Amino acid sequence: MVRKAERPAPQTPVVIAEWLGGLASAALTAELETWPKPGLVSHIDTGSHDDMDHATFQRSAAALRPYFGRLAQAGGEGADMDRLRRIGREAEAAMLDATGGVNTHRGAIFGVGLLCAAAGAAWAEWRPVQGVRPRLHAGTLTDIVRQRWGEAIVSGPIPLHSHGSGALRRFGAGGARMEAAAGFPHARRVGLPALRLGRALAGGEEAARVQAFFSLLAVVEDTNLLHRGGAAGLQDAREAARRFLADGGIGQSDWVVQAAAVHRDFVRRRLSPGGCADLLAATVFLDLVEGGP
Repeated sequence: MVRKAERPAPQTPVVIAEWLGGLASAALTAELETWPKPGLVSHIDTGSHDDMDHATFQRSAAALRPYFGRLAQAGGEGADMDRLRRIGREAEAAMLDATGGVNTHRGAIFGVGLLCAAAGAAWAEWRPVQGVRPRLHAGTLTDIVRQRWGEAIVSGPIPLHSHGSGALRRFGAGGARMEAAAGFPHARRVGLPALRLGRALAGGEEAARVQAFFSLLAVVEDTNLLHRGGAAGLQDAREAARRFLADGGIGQSDWVVQAAAVHRDFVRRRLSPGGCADLLAATVFLDLVEGGP
Protein backbone atom coordinates (compact mmCIF):
# COMPACT_ATOMS: atom_id res chain seq x y z
CA MET A 1 0.00 0.00 0.00
CA VAL A 2 1.42 3.35 -1.05
CA ARG A 3 0.91 6.04 1.55
CA LYS A 4 0.03 9.50 0.36
CA ALA A 5 2.83 11.96 0.99
CA GLU A 6 2.07 14.36 3.80
CA ARG A 7 1.90 18.02 2.90
CA PRO A 8 4.78 19.88 4.56
CA ALA A 9 3.86 22.24 7.36
CA PRO A 10 3.27 25.78 6.07
CA GLN A 11 6.07 28.24 6.62
CA THR A 12 6.70 31.91 5.97
CA PRO A 13 9.22 32.49 3.17
CA VAL A 14 12.45 34.07 4.40
CA VAL A 15 11.96 37.05 2.11
CA ILE A 16 8.55 37.74 3.67
CA ALA A 17 9.91 37.37 7.22
CA GLU A 18 12.66 39.85 6.36
CA TRP A 19 10.09 42.21 4.84
CA LEU A 20 8.03 42.05 8.03
CA GLY A 21 11.15 42.68 10.13
CA GLY A 22 11.85 45.74 8.00
CA LEU A 23 8.32 47.03 8.53
CA ALA A 24 8.64 46.57 12.28
CA SER A 25 11.92 48.50 12.37
CA ALA A 26 10.34 51.20 10.17
CA ALA A 27 7.41 51.45 12.59
CA LEU A 28 9.82 52.08 15.49
CA THR A 29 11.56 54.76 13.43
CA ALA A 30 8.23 56.38 12.52
CA GLU A 31 7.28 56.53 16.21
CA LEU A 32 10.64 58.16 16.95
CA GLU A 33 10.18 60.70 14.13
CA THR A 34 6.92 62.00 15.60
CA TRP A 35 6.69 65.40 17.35
CA PRO A 36 5.12 66.91 19.42
CA LYS A 37 4.74 63.64 21.31
CA PRO A 38 4.42 64.67 24.97
CA GLY A 39 7.29 63.63 27.22
CA LEU A 40 8.96 61.30 24.73
CA VAL A 41 12.21 61.22 22.77
CA SER A 42 11.99 62.37 19.15
CA HIS A 43 14.13 63.89 16.40
CA ILE A 44 13.50 67.29 18.04
CA ASP A 45 14.44 66.69 21.68
CA THR A 46 14.81 64.07 24.43
CA GLY A 47 11.53 64.80 26.19
CA SER A 48 11.49 63.74 29.84
CA HIS A 49 14.62 61.60 29.45
CA ASP A 50 18.27 62.29 30.27
CA ASP A 51 19.72 58.86 29.46
CA MET A 52 18.65 58.46 25.82
CA ASP A 53 18.30 60.48 22.63
CA HIS A 54 17.37 60.19 18.97
CA ALA A 55 20.59 58.37 18.08
CA THR A 56 20.06 55.86 20.89
CA PHE A 57 16.67 54.91 19.47
CA GLN A 58 18.01 54.74 15.92
CA ARG A 59 20.69 52.25 16.95
CA SER A 60 18.10 50.20 18.82
CA ALA A 61 15.64 50.06 15.90
CA ALA A 62 18.38 48.92 13.53
CA ALA A 63 19.64 46.25 15.95
CA LEU A 64 16.14 44.83 16.41
CA ARG A 65 15.27 44.43 12.74
CA PRO A 66 16.63 40.86 12.30
CA TYR A 67 14.94 39.70 15.50
CA PHE A 68 11.57 40.93 14.30
CA GLY A 69 12.19 38.90 11.15
CA ARG A 70 13.00 35.85 13.28
CA LEU A 71 9.77 36.32 15.22
CA ALA A 72 7.84 36.43 11.94
CA GLN A 73 9.57 33.24 10.83
CA ALA A 74 8.83 31.57 14.17
CA GLY A 75 5.17 32.55 13.94
CA GLY A 76 5.02 30.97 10.52
CA GLU A 77 6.42 27.76 11.98
CA GLY A 78 3.73 27.59 14.66
CA ALA A 79 5.93 28.67 17.57
CA ASP A 80 4.51 28.67 21.09
CA MET A 81 4.91 31.58 23.49
CA ASP A 82 8.00 30.08 25.13
CA ARG A 83 9.86 30.13 21.84
CA LEU A 84 8.75 33.69 21.10
CA ARG A 85 9.94 34.75 24.55
CA ARG A 86 13.37 33.24 23.91
CA ILE A 87 13.75 35.24 20.71
CA GLY A 88 12.47 38.30 22.55
CA ARG A 89 15.14 37.92 25.22
CA GLU A 90 17.81 37.69 22.54
CA ALA A 91 16.37 40.85 20.95
CA GLU A 92 16.48 42.63 24.29
CA ALA A 93 20.14 41.68 24.74
CA ALA A 94 20.90 43.07 21.26
CA MET A 95 19.04 46.27 22.14
CA LEU A 96 21.00 46.75 25.36
CA ASP A 97 24.25 46.08 23.54
CA ALA A 98 23.40 48.67 20.86
CA THR A 99 22.35 51.32 23.39
CA GLY A 100 24.96 50.81 26.08
CA GLY A 101 22.48 49.30 28.50
CA VAL A 102 19.56 51.69 27.92
CA ASN A 103 16.03 50.27 27.62
CA THR A 104 14.65 51.96 24.53
CA HIS A 105 12.28 49.36 23.09
CA ARG A 106 11.55 46.58 25.58
CA GLY A 107 7.81 47.16 25.29
CA ALA A 108 7.96 47.33 21.49
CA ILE A 109 9.93 44.09 21.32
CA PHE A 110 7.00 42.49 23.12
CA GLY A 111 4.10 44.18 21.32
CA VAL A 112 5.38 44.69 17.79
CA GLY A 113 7.22 41.37 18.06
CA LEU A 114 3.97 39.51 18.73
CA LEU A 115 2.36 41.21 15.75
CA CYS A 116 5.31 40.14 13.59
CA ALA A 117 4.82 36.55 14.74
CA ALA A 118 1.11 36.82 13.96
CA ALA A 119 1.84 38.22 10.50
CA GLY A 120 4.21 35.32 9.85
CA ALA A 121 1.55 32.87 10.98
CA ALA A 122 -1.11 34.46 8.79
CA TRP A 123 1.13 34.43 5.75
CA ALA A 124 2.13 30.80 6.25
CA GLU A 125 -1.47 29.61 6.51
CA TRP A 126 -2.63 31.16 3.29
CA ARG A 127 -2.91 29.12 0.14
CA PRO A 128 -2.37 31.04 -3.09
CA VAL A 129 -5.54 31.46 -5.13
CA GLN A 130 -4.73 31.72 -8.83
CA GLY A 131 -1.24 32.84 -7.89
CA VAL A 132 -2.42 35.78 -5.76
CA ARG A 133 -2.11 35.99 -2.00
CA PRO A 134 -4.71 37.99 -0.05
CA ARG A 135 -3.62 41.06 1.86
CA LEU A 136 -2.77 40.92 5.53
CA HIS A 137 -5.38 42.67 7.65
CA ALA A 138 -4.91 44.25 11.07
CA GLY A 139 -7.86 42.35 12.50
CA THR A 140 -6.42 39.04 11.34
CA LEU A 141 -3.12 39.71 13.10
CA THR A 142 -4.64 40.89 16.36
CA ASP A 143 -7.03 37.94 16.42
CA ILE A 144 -4.12 35.54 15.96
CA VAL A 145 -2.26 37.05 18.91
CA ARG A 146 -5.33 36.76 21.12
CA GLN A 147 -6.30 33.26 20.03
CA ARG A 148 -2.87 31.62 19.81
CA TRP A 149 -0.92 33.24 22.60
CA GLY A 150 -3.38 35.21 24.74
CA GLU A 151 -3.68 32.64 27.51
CA ALA A 152 0.09 32.06 27.65
CA ILE A 153 0.70 35.82 27.79
CA VAL A 154 -1.55 36.21 30.83
CA SER A 155 -0.26 33.13 32.64
CA GLY A 156 3.41 33.72 31.82
CA PRO A 157 6.11 35.12 34.11
CA ILE A 158 5.88 38.75 35.20
CA PRO A 159 9.21 40.65 35.12
CA LEU A 160 10.01 41.67 38.68
CA HIS A 161 11.62 45.02 37.95
CA SER A 162 9.68 46.41 34.99
CA HIS A 163 7.57 49.55 35.23
CA GLY A 164 4.56 47.52 34.14
CA SER A 165 4.93 44.99 36.95
CA GLY A 166 5.34 47.80 39.46
CA ALA A 167 2.14 49.43 38.22
CA LEU A 168 0.38 46.06 38.39
CA ARG A 169 1.33 45.69 42.05
CA ARG A 170 0.58 49.31 43.05
CA PHE A 171 -2.45 50.17 40.93
CA GLY A 172 -3.77 46.90 39.50
CA ALA A 173 -3.07 48.10 35.97
CA GLY A 174 -2.97 45.41 33.30
CA GLY A 175 -0.53 47.23 31.03
CA ALA A 176 1.08 45.74 27.94
CA ARG A 177 0.35 42.13 28.93
CA MET A 178 -3.41 42.59 29.02
CA GLU A 179 -3.36 44.75 25.88
CA ALA A 180 -1.55 42.00 23.98
CA ALA A 181 -3.63 39.17 25.44
CA ALA A 182 -6.80 40.96 24.36
CA GLY A 183 -5.48 41.35 20.80
CA PHE A 184 -4.27 44.98 20.96
CA PRO A 185 -7.74 46.56 21.05
CA HIS A 186 -6.39 50.09 21.48
CA ALA A 187 -4.03 49.86 18.51
CA ARG A 188 -6.76 48.42 16.31
CA ARG A 189 -9.84 50.36 17.44
CA VAL A 190 -8.26 53.67 18.51
CA GLY A 191 -4.83 54.05 16.96
CA LEU A 192 -5.59 52.94 13.40
CA PRO A 193 -8.81 54.96 12.93
CA ALA A 194 -7.12 58.04 14.43
CA LEU A 195 -4.08 57.62 12.16
CA ARG A 196 -6.31 57.51 9.10
CA LEU A 197 -8.43 60.42 10.34
CA GLY A 198 -5.22 62.39 10.81
CA ARG A 199 -4.27 61.79 7.18
CA ALA A 200 -7.66 63.12 6.11
CA LEU A 201 -7.35 66.20 8.34
CA ALA A 202 -3.78 67.22 7.56
CA GLY A 203 -2.45 64.99 4.85
CA GLY A 204 1.00 64.58 6.40
CA GLU A 205 2.21 61.35 7.96
CA GLU A 206 3.84 62.92 11.02
CA ALA A 207 0.71 64.95 11.80
CA ALA A 208 -1.41 61.81 11.39
CA ARG A 209 0.83 60.00 13.89
CA VAL A 210 0.41 62.88 16.36
CA GLN A 211 -3.37 62.50 16.06
CA ALA A 212 -3.06 58.78 16.69
CA PHE A 213 -0.75 59.32 19.65
CA PHE A 214 -3.03 61.80 21.40
CA SER A 215 -6.01 59.51 20.75
CA LEU A 216 -4.18 56.63 22.45
CA LEU A 217 -3.00 58.87 25.29
CA ALA A 218 -6.60 59.91 25.98
CA VAL A 219 -7.75 56.37 26.80
CA VAL A 220 -4.81 54.03 27.53
CA GLU A 221 -3.93 53.07 31.11
CA ASP A 222 -0.24 53.75 30.51
CA THR A 223 1.87 52.03 33.17
CA ASN A 224 4.86 54.26 32.44
CA LEU A 225 2.75 57.27 33.36
CA LEU A 226 1.60 55.49 36.49
CA HIS A 227 5.21 54.71 37.37
CA ARG A 228 6.37 58.31 36.96
CA GLY A 229 3.33 60.31 37.98
CA GLY A 230 1.02 57.99 39.88
CA ALA A 231 -2.73 57.96 39.36
CA ALA A 232 -2.82 61.78 39.28
CA GLY A 233 -0.20 61.90 36.55
CA LEU A 234 -2.11 59.41 34.44
CA GLN A 235 -5.37 61.28 34.89
CA ASP A 236 -3.82 64.67 34.08
CA ALA A 237 -2.18 63.24 30.96
CA ARG A 238 -5.44 61.75 29.75
CA GLU A 239 -7.30 65.00 30.34
CA ALA A 240 -4.68 67.01 28.43
CA ALA A 241 -5.01 64.64 25.48
CA ARG A 242 -8.79 64.78 25.57
CA ARG A 243 -8.74 68.61 25.57
CA PHE A 244 -6.41 68.62 22.57
CA LEU A 245 -8.71 66.27 20.67
CA ALA A 246 -11.90 68.07 21.73
CA ASP A 247 -10.46 71.32 20.39
CA GLY A 248 -9.99 69.70 17.00
CA GLY A 249 -6.74 67.75 17.31
CA ILE A 250 -4.48 68.33 14.33
CA GLY A 251 -7.45 69.96 12.60
CA GLN A 252 -6.67 73.14 14.58
CA SER A 253 -4.73 75.80 12.70
CA ASP A 254 -2.29 76.06 15.63
CA TRP A 255 -2.23 72.37 16.52
CA VAL A 256 1.57 72.25 16.72
CA VAL A 257 1.58 75.06 19.28
CA GLN A 258 -1.10 73.35 21.36
CA ALA A 259 0.57 69.93 21.24
CA ALA A 260 3.96 71.44 22.04
CA ALA A 261 2.50 73.11 25.14
CA VAL A 262 1.33 69.69 26.39
CA HIS A 263 4.79 68.31 25.63
CA ARG A 264 6.51 71.03 27.67
CA ASP A 265 4.21 70.38 30.62
CA PHE A 266 4.99 66.66 30.50
CA VAL A 267 8.72 67.42 30.42
CA ARG A 268 8.38 69.78 33.37
CA ARG A 269 6.64 67.03 35.35
CA ARG A 270 8.94 64.27 33.98
CA LEU A 271 5.97 62.34 32.61
CA SER A 272 6.69 59.83 29.85
CA PRO A 273 3.87 57.78 28.25
CA GLY A 274 6.08 54.98 26.95
CA GLY A 275 3.18 52.54 26.72
CA CYS A 276 1.42 54.84 24.27
CA ALA A 277 4.64 55.12 22.27
CA ASP A 278 4.73 51.33 21.95
CA LEU A 279 1.09 51.28 20.88
CA LEU A 280 1.78 53.99 18.30
CA ALA A 281 4.55 51.79 16.88
CA ALA A 282 2.14 48.83 16.84
CA THR A 283 -0.47 51.00 15.10
CA VAL A 284 2.00 52.07 12.43
CA PHE A 285 3.12 48.47 11.93
CA LEU A 286 -0.47 47.31 11.40
CA ASP A 287 -1.03 50.15 8.95
CA LEU A 288 2.15 49.31 7.02
CA VAL A 289 1.31 45.60 6.90
CA GLU A 290 -2.12 46.31 5.47
CA GLY A 291 -0.39 48.12 2.61
CA GLY A 292 1.07 44.80 1.46
CA PRO A 293 4.43 43.92 -0.12
